This record gives sequence, C-alpha cells and structure tokens, in this order.
Amino acid sequence: MISVKRAAPAPRVPQAGSAVARGGDKAACRAAARRSESDLPRKKRATGAWRGAMDLFYILLVLLVVTRAFGELAERLSQPALVGELIAGIALGAAAAGFPSTFPALNGLPDNEVFVTITDLGMFFLMLFAGVEMQPEKVFERSAASLTVAIGGMLVPLGLGAALGWAFLPESPLRLTQCLFIGVALAITAVPATVRILTDLGQLDSPVGQIIVSAAVFDDILSLVLLAWLTGMMGNGEAPGLAEFALLSGKVALFLVLTAAIGIFVFPWGGRVMHNLRIHELEISAMLTGGFAFSLIAEALGLHFIVGAFLAGLYFGRGTIDEETYERIRNTLSAVTFGFLAPIFFASIGFQVEFSVFVAVPWFLSLLLLSAFAGKLLGAGGAARACGFAANESAAIGVGMSPRGAVELVIAGIALEAGLFATDAGGNLIVANLFSAVVMISVLTTVISPMILKWVFARS
Repeated sequence: MISVKRAAPAPRVPQAGSAVARGGDKAACRAAARRSESDLPRKKRATGAWRGAMDLFYILLVLLVVTRAFGELAERLSQPALVGELIAGIALGAAAAGFPSTFPALNGLPDNEVFVTITDLGMFFLMLFAGVEMQPEKVFERSAASLTVAIGGMLVPLGLGAALGWAFLPESPLRLTQCLFIGVALAITAVPATVRILTDLGQLDSPVGQIIVSAAVFDDILSLVLLAWLTGMMGNGEAPGLAEFALLSGKVALFLVLTAAIGIFVFPWGGRVMHNLRIHELEISAMLTGGFAFSLIAEALGLHFIVGAFLAGLYFGRGTIDEETYERIRNTLSAVTFGFLAPIFFASIGFQVEFSVFVAVPWFLSLLLLSAFAGKLLGAGGAARACGFAANESAAIGVGMSPRGAVELVIAGIALEAGLFATDAGGNLIVANLFSAVVMISVLTTVISPMILKWVFARS
C-alpha cells in the first residue's frame, strides 16, 4: 500500500479586528490555534483511514460476489469451485488492467499490503483446516512413502526445468542461475492449492489425499533448501556451502522436535483444562492461538509459516478435544476458510496473469507447462508406484503434486527483485518474458490440475 506524505497545514493568519490583532489575550488565541492545527491532521488521517476501509470493503465485496458466482458456475459444469475462483481472478485482473479508471481500487491490487495480508491469512486457514481434517496416526504411518514421493517430485522437475533452460536460454553470466531458477520453480508444490483441490473433490482424508498433502508439506520443507541454494547463487554467484545447509537442516529438525513436543504433551493438557472452563468458543481461540504460535516459530527458524499452521491443526485434533467439539470447530474453520478467505486467496493468484506471454513465447510456454506436469508425474507418480500404489493412484499423486499456486509466485518475486531477468541478452524474448512465463505456469497448473485429478479419481 502506497502512503502519501501529507504537507503540514498552513499557519492561520489572524484577521483584522480579531483578538490577536487587537492585542487581546494572545496566549489563549495561540493555544486555540495550536489545538486547531493539531486537530486538522488527525481529522485528515481519520478521513483517509475511513476511505481506506471503504476501499477494502469494496474490494472484498467485488471479489466475494464474483468468485462465488464463478465457483458456482464451475460446479455446475462438473468442475471444482477452485477453477471458477481462479478464472474469476483472471477476469477481474484483466478488467482492472484494461479499464484502470473504472476499477481504480482493483488496479495494482497484488501490491496492496493489506490485501496481501488477507491472502496470507487465506493460506494460513487452508493449512490449518488441512491439519485438522487429517488424522495424525495415518500421516505418520505413511511418512516414509510421503518423503519418497516428495523427493522424487522435486528432483525430476528440477532436472527437467534446468535442462529446458540450458537448451533455450542465451549465453550470459546469469544463464546457469536462470536455468536453476526454472528448475526450482517447477520443483515446488503449492500446498494450499493442493488442499483446496482435494477438499473440493472430497479426497482430502483418503489414503491418496493424505499422501499428496504429506508429500507436499515435505516438498515445502525441501524447497527451502533449494530456495537457499538459488538465492545464494543470485546474491553471490555461487551456491551456499555445507555450513549453511547444516544450519538450515538443524533449524528444520529443531522445529519438528519442538512442535511435536508441544503437540503431544501441551495440546492434550490444554484440552483437559478447557473442558472445565466456561468461556464461549474457547476451543476455536485455542486452536488459532496454537496455529499462530506454530507459524511464528516456523518463520523464526527460517521455514514458511504454512508448515506451522498445518502441524498445529494436525496435533490439535480428535486427541485434544472431544468428538462433538471437534466437529463444531471443523465446521467453523471450513465456513471461514471456504466461505471467505480461500476464494479471495485463489482470486489473487489470477490477478498475476499477463496474457502477453502467450503471444511473445507460446512455444516456450508450452514446453514449460509440459515439463511442469511431466516432472511431477514421472517424479512423484513414479515414486508412488515404487512404494506400492496402483497406477491410477500414482497418477493421481503425480497430478495432485502439480499445482504451483502462490508459492511459485513468491519464488518468481525473489528472482525479480534480485535482478535475475535483467541481462544483456540482445533483447532475447525468452529472457524478457521468463518472469511472466513462470507466473503463467503457476496459474495454469493450478487451474488444470483439478480438472485432470477429477478425471483420474473418477477412473479409479
């Protein structure tokens, strides 16, 4: 959000015949003038805050109405609501870019700090709900298979992306880093998008759904290592050393041990204490407190906050509170997440689309999209097949790991700020459109994946 510095109010000039001009009570007049001058900026600030709030209400109103309408249309066309919400964001983003004077509040929305915070809250609630919905004992039973799927689903797309970049990017000092950037962008999985897709399809708590989400969470943790490697390459021109990797691994281990200790010992004790208290809706407050605390711990240790939200929901489940309270909290979280925050979050992804990339480098974009799906199908799906899953189940796992969503946008934003696309490549079209191509892949994989996944689940 851009703040405009207001000029100080002009000093008041006494009129002829006033108390000051007549030499009356000068001290009283000066005090009154000071009060008036101090009140003016405060009134202006209050007016500005009120207008900012009304702009936000307008944005939320438009987004909710349009996303829910498009979501309903998608459901009637036998597609998950997520597809409609993403298309709604694309349509609103195109309208705001094409008619900025007609939709001034929507223009530049992805750069609005308040709106970005709301979308972050959407990610938080999606992951918290995913943790609450899943059963910890089943997740931990399949942790070895999930880790195998996550590793396979990262290495193969990483290699495909880097090879694609090496084949088509021009020779330059940044070529190697650009190739690794493409690989990292294809290797990641957007956990919130995956959770929403599986929820829409009613597969979140199925064995395949639990493998997908668990592997996606492992994928998110592993992507931190790749991101540290990539940012080190962008900043220093060389990859971080073993000491940096050891430090990052230690932070991940510390986070997992710390959250496990709190989840196994503190959460059940808190559930017993809450049973004897009378505060209205204390359980939902306690769950949110745990989610925010775990998210802050994750960020403090260098992890993404969504990992903390997921683990908080996972531990704060049927073992912490009774079944009736669990169902009530689950329904409350579902209403807030899918009735308010999730549609806004997915619409925000659609706002990032730049259609010019379809015209500038259509063939490169097509190869990038093919590599994005092929990498996850071969890597994650192949690993699932090796772990004993059936062919249809393995295909579902590969497709379920394909959405990139907002996580890829974060990676692309880091690369853009680091100047990765500012290169003397003789006006090369691929380099000039590389950022837009990666952003488009994040949107396309998130739109296409639920369509394919629904077809795969129907066949199985």
